[in-house]
Amino acid sequence: MKKLRIVRNFLLPGLLLCSTTGSFAAGTNSLSVTATVISKNICTFNTANSTLAFGALNPASTADATASTSVVIRCRGSSPIASFLISHNSGRYETAPGANRLRNTAVTTEFLPYTLTINPATALIPKNTNTTITISGSITASNYQNAYVGNYRDRVVLTLVP
Repeated sequence: MKKLRIVRNFLLPGLLLCSTTGSFAAGTNSLSVTATVISKNICTFNTANSTLAFGALNPASTADATASTSVVIRCRGSSPIASFLISHNSGRYETAPGANRLRNTAVTTEFLPYTLTINPATALIPKNTNTTITISGSITASNYQNAYVGNYRDRVVLTLVP
């Protein structure tokens, strides 16, 4: 009986104290969880390659350089309406996700930052219908006004799902 009382009086409160002190949180975090269910269709680009050409950039200009091009997609499959998602990597010379850079073709240590936008990046479209997607780019004037002279290039991969 005496042993049981020692366990009950000393060990049990200690175990409870240990288990409750470790459960205090130092802060909280709210995690949003999302999902997109895509259709059972198969979407494809109508062409394998496209070009976004900014043309000649005049360092004396104070305007941002902009360019746009388009690609055409088509969805086929079992449902009459298809949902798609187009994403892109940040190119070969990115500094971080979403930080695209063109590289000078002669002096490969020189870069020119740019942005890339896809519109629409996702949508619901009728199946077996060609849909035009616009790809736009921008280079801020402050980035090209003091840029090294020459041609700049990058290659970005567009991914179409499903």
